[in-house]
Amino acid sequence: MRRRDFLGLGLYGGAAATGLPGWAVAQPTKRYASDVVTLGNTGIKLSRLAVGTGTNGVGKSSNQTRKLGLDGLADLFWYGYDRGLRFWDSADQYGSHPHLKKALTKVPRDKVVILTKTHATTAQELRADVDRFRQEIGADYLDIVLLHAMTRRNWPELRKGAMEALAEARQKGIVRAHGCSFHSLEALKTGAATPWLQVALIRLNPVEAHMDADPQTVINVAAEMKAARKGVIGMKILAQGDLRNRVDEALAFALRQHCLDCFTIGVESRDELADLIRRIPEASLRV
Repeated sequence: MRRRDFLGLGLYGGAAATGLPGWAVAQPTKRYASDVVTLGNTGIKLSRLAVGTGTNGVGKSSNQTRKLGLDGLADLFWYGYDRGLRFWDSADQYGSHPHLKKALTKVPRDKVVILTKTHATTAQELRADVDRFRQEIGADYLDIVLLHAMTRRNWPELRKGAMEALAEARQKGIVRAHGCSFHSLEALKTGAATPWLQVALIRLNPVEAHMDADPQTVINVAAEMKAARKGVIGMKILAQGDLRNRVDEALAFALRQHCLDCFTIGVESRDELADLIRRIPEASLRV
């Protein structure tokens, strides 16, 4: 589905309106950003909305870290926490670990779920990253660690060492769950068929912007993951800002998908976060 198709569709009222199979679209039920959901079969409970830190995240920097700085981003975490958002999305690539550490000075570690991402390929690199991440964040354990930005169909072969080290870290209680973020359809399909994968971070929005395939195709693969009881987290929900003028429709689309347990959105101010929190309940009821 292209942008022009979405603009003509308006609201996503159900399978007939969206062209999606019936199992992919939930009936309207009021949902909130602060709803507590369980991530696949990991046993991890987190809020429906994650505070994201990686808009244009590259080279250990992002919009959030550049614009808000250490204190500003920590304040955004605190603002969300006070409103029930207990899920923080970070990555080594975003440079946001110190900001999480600052936020943890006012938030109990066991009251928030922290996700981070690594580019490690070998077991040695992965173990070093996990140790460094814990030090940078100031935490004894990490809730979710993802292999970042999988694009190759054979990523399990290319990342075998890192995968084995993550499984070892989970057995030791250093990491609670592991998985991947995906940046290609072929890599995503491999993820659906890989038992090691517990959590998938996938790109999904209604206009096929910054995605790996059209929404129908991505939802089909995500549904396979969901059927295998993997946790599925959505990203690019607002199409990296392309849908800033169609926020309600984009949120409604994400909230109606059975294949998503939750989703992450990067905001750059208290006002933006407050606006999302306000919009989500009404967006969830759009028909």
